[in-house]
Formats: sequence, C-alpha cells, structure tokens
Amino acid sequence: MNLRDLQSISENFNPTQRMPVLFLGHGSPMNAIEENQFVQGFRKAATEIPKPNAILCISAHWYTDGTFVTAMEMPKTIHDFYGFPKALFDVQYPAPGSPELAKETAELLLPTIVEEDHNWGLDHGAWSVIKHMYPEADIPVIQLSIDHTKPPQYHYDLAKQLNKLREKGILIIGSGNIVHNLRLIDWKNINTVGAGWDWAIEAREKTNNWLLEGNFQNIIDYHKQGTFLQYAVPTPDHYLPLIYTLGLKDRSEELTLFNDELIGGSLSMTSVRIG
Repeated sequence: MNLRDLQSISENFNPTQRMPVLFLGHGSPMNAIEENQFVQGFRKAATEIPKPNAILCISAHWYTDGTFVTAMEMPKTIHDFYGFPKALFDVQYPAPGSPELAKETAELLLPTIVEEDHNWGLDHGAWSVIKHMYPEADIPVIQLSIDHTKPPQYHYDLAKQLNKLREKGILIIGSGNIVHNLRLIDWKNINTVGAGWDWAIEAREKTNNWLLEGNFQNIIDYHKQGTFLQYAVPTPDHYLPLIYTLGLKDRSEELTLFNDELIGGSLSMTSVRIG
C-alpha cells in the first residue's frame, strides 16, 4: 500500500452513518481456523452493519504500561501464543494500518498521552476475529492498548472520548472474554458448548442481566460483586475491552447479545453489539 492509497483511506474519515460498537468474545486462538457457531456469529455480525472505513480494536492481548496506538502502514500479524498447530501459526492477516487514524485517535484521547507505536502489529485478539468478519483484509485496522495501571472506571471514561470516530465510519471492537479463567478450564469439556462451572453460570447470568438492564456500574465495579466474578475475572485483561465498549453506548442505543454461550467450564463467548 502506497502513500496515495493511505491518503484515499483518510479521506473516507468524513461524517457517515453512526457505526455500531462490538465486543467480541474471542475465546481460543483456534477459532481463527475452525468452523463453528462462534465464527459464524462473527460473520453474521459483519453482514448486519455497514462496511466500516476502518477498524479500531481494543484487544485483551495488548496490555501495557501507558497507552499506545499502532501507527504503522502495514501491521504485522502477531502469533502471540504457543502449543497450537502449525496451521494457526501460518495464518497471516495483511490488513493495512492507518497512521492518520492513529493520529486522530491520540488527539481525541488528550489529555491522556497516547504514544504512537511502530512495533506491535495485530495480535490474535484482533486478527482471529476480524479475519472472519472481513476476510479480504481490505479494511485498515489499528489497535489501542490497555493501560494496566488504571482502574476500570478510567477505561470506561476514556472510551467516551472515542465516540466521534463512530461518526466517521470507524468500527470500534473490544476483543476479550467476560468469563475467562484459564486455570480452571474443564479440559474434558473444552469443546462442549454450554459447559460451565456453577460460578461461571452465575457470572454469565448476572453480567447478562446488567448489560441488558443498562446497569453498567455493577460491571465496572466487578470486584465488588462477589466470589462468582472473582473466579470469572481473575485478571482484568480480557474483561476491560468490554468496559471500553460500554463506555461508547449512548442512552438511546439498543444493546444486544450474540454468541452467548459458555464453553470449557470457565470461558464465555458472549458478545455484545451496541447500536
């Protein structure tokens, strides 16, 4: 992709129909190469929204000290996992980046300092789901990192500053999992849809109710909600992308759930669409 192509992309960042926002439960990296109901759900979500001018992804797998945004012209495909088949490591997702969108994102988030990054690329939290939605890799994708030093309320408030991008045809995706406890996976049921420990079932039910009721404060204050969420969210990395998604919701917008299943005892694939 040359400079002229990038300039034509940036010209698309003009006012458009307001884009929805998505939170995608990405689950196992194997979802990138398997055919199942969840990847079908990702594809269906893409058909139900306008084709975006570009994508901004907040992935659980870019967890940093400070806030960064990818600003390279051609981000590399990062295989940030181990112990999986070679076929998964062979996957490339050659979507272009967008230095222009990275710069605009950083400006929107002021006074928070957002540093432009030229080393990261697209981690599997981003490409493993986006490749099913837009397999031609013809839509620019950038990533915004998650500052691990900040509390959930900070991330919820920061996300609100990104709302202007939705008016320019930018699809904002949070990619993680609401219930995500790898230490307590039920390996006998790793591929059994609907398999969940009692605490995982409770976490799914409670968070779903809060999402649909608009009770986002309970979701933000997850650490106050009881043992079931302590098990469901042992670390906040996969949970915080949901917080970014919720921060972008206007009061009048509809929130719907899809891919709403537990798997492997301690993972949920629950995904959210706003707008």
